[in-house]
Amino acid sequence: MLFTAVRPNTVLRTVRTIPRRYVQSSGPVSKSAEVAEASIATEEEESSGLMSRFVVTAEVTVSKIFPAGFGWQSSSIVAENYFGYAPETMSFALTTGFGDGLGVLAGHTLFYSIKKAVTNDDSINMTAEAQTGFLLGSAAFCSGTVWQPLVNALQGAELSFNQVFCGTWVGCGLAFYAGLRMGRTIFSGFMSHIPEPTYENSKADASLSVAIGSATAFFVGTDAVYLPSQNFLIDIVGIKDGTPDLLGCAIAGSSTSLGFVAAQSGLNMIYPAKKCWND
Repeated sequence: MLFTAVRPNTVLRTVRTIPRRYVQSSGPVSKSAEVAEASIATEEEESSGLMSRFVVTAEVTVSKIFPAGFGWQSSSIVAENYFGYAPETMSFALTTGFGDGLGVLAGHTLFYSIKKAVTNDDSINMTAEAQTGFLLGSAAFCSGTVWQPLVNALQGAELSFNQVFCGTWVGCGLAFYAGLRMGRTIFSGFMSHIPEPTYENSKADASLSVAIGSATAFFVGTDAVYLPSQNFLIDIVGIKDGTPDLLGCAIAGSSTSLGFVAAQSGLNMIYPAKKCWND
């Protein structure tokens, strides 16, 4: 996620020695004070903006990123144990993508419903939030659907864990970005609170997609079977044989949360003011 001091003694000494120069020197001193005040105001604004970025990051993590991982893992259990879909099938991928997107939509809507009820904040428009949740959930459906086939392909190529990690980051990040852009194109036609795609929001969508890609990459760490000696996340988020289903879902949500926070914290620090998606 400097102060400039005016030396009053110097001014007083000038006034006492050469009185007529007091008026002449007051100009530069006043200008220096204005510059100092402007500098302080800028620093306070930047500090406030940085803090605001981390507040938004925390809200998004709780309301969408954790539910996305939880929803994906839950739907994978349903797909495999109840529907009989193998992880290599498209039916499995679509089911997990649906769980991912549903987690985002439900988490976002529930979070802002509770926030509005607790804070009595009339500025929270639940129609707008529901539409935003639908857009983000649709993009999460895309990245969630791509995740398993992409990881299968990368692991099938016998890549190192780090290569699978990075490939998933890029692939799922791009899938999420594509989902956002398509969603804006389609949903803006009949959802009044979803802006149509523009160059400006394309930059915001891109920065968000980088952080989402990181969340999906950290999710790879839950696989405790593939190259466990290379998996630097296995002791943190690895889901090992015998892990209860509910605990596994919570670990999955924690893995996506960890990945998102890690990447977004970096973006919060390096992006110029008013340039990141969460400004």
